[in-house]
Amino acid sequence: MRRHPRRGEAGGEVTASDTAAPTERGAEVGRRIGVGLMYGLWKPRVLGAWRVPAAGPVILAVNHAHNLDGPMLMGTAPRPVHFLIKQEAFIGPLGPFLRRIGQVEVDRSTADRTAITRALGVLADGGVLGIFPEGTRGEGDFASLRAGLAYFAVRSGAPIVPVAVLGSGERKGRLISGLPPLRSRVDVVFGEAFEAGDGSGRRTRKALDEATVRIQERLTGHLENARRTTGR
Repeated sequence: MRRHPRRGEAGGEVTASDTAAPTERGAEVGRRIGVGLMYGLWKPRVLGAWRVPAAGPVILAVNHAHNLDGPMLMGTAPRPVHFLIKQEAFIGPLGPFLRRIGQVEVDRSTADRTAITRALGVLADGGVLGIFPEGTRGEGDFASLRAGLAYFAVRSGAPIVPVAVLGSGERKGRLISGLPPLRSRVDVVFGEAFEAGDGSGRRTRKALDEATVRIQERLTGHLENARRTTGR
C-alpha cells in the first residue's frame, strides 16, 4: 500500500519513492541513461568487462579523479550499478532522480545506518554496489582508502572488482570546462575479482584494518597495470 507523503525537516514534501530502498529496475534505468549519454558524448574504451561476475553480489571499487567517473561507470559496466553517493549531490530535482535510478544517499559526516542497511541490502539481493573507496574526489590513485569498502566486503562476503577510469580529468573541454572534451576517449578498465577477507569470517577492527591493507595493494596494483595497458 502506498504511504502518504510526509513533510521533510525543511518543510519540503518527501514521497515514498524518495525514501524507498534502491531497486534493480531503477538501476537498470540509470544504466540505460548512462549508456546513451556516455557513448553519445564521449568515446569510452572498455577493457576487461568480462571480469565482472555475471550474477550475484559484487562491489566495484572505482578510483575517483573527476565527477564524470561515476556516470561513466554506470554507462559502461555490464550490470546495473547502485552507487554510494554523498548526500550533498542530492540537491533539488537531482535528489529524487538519483534515488529513482537506484543510487544510495550517504551522509559522510556520521555512521549513516540507513545508507549502510540499503547498501548491504543491494548486495544481499545479488546486486552491484559501486564505491569510491577514497571517500571523495582527489588524485584518483587509491592512496588513501577509508574503511567502508572493507566493511561492506567482509560483512557481505561479496567479491571486489577494481575499476580504473582514466582520461576523464586529463583535459578540459572548450564548451564546458568542467568536463573532458566532447568525443574524447575515456578508458574504463576492470580488474580481476578478489575476496577482501582472510577466510576466517572475522569482522573485528583488526580484521577490517588488515582487509583495508589487502584491498589497497590490489587496487593500486590494478591502477598501475591499467595505466601501462592504456598508455595513460
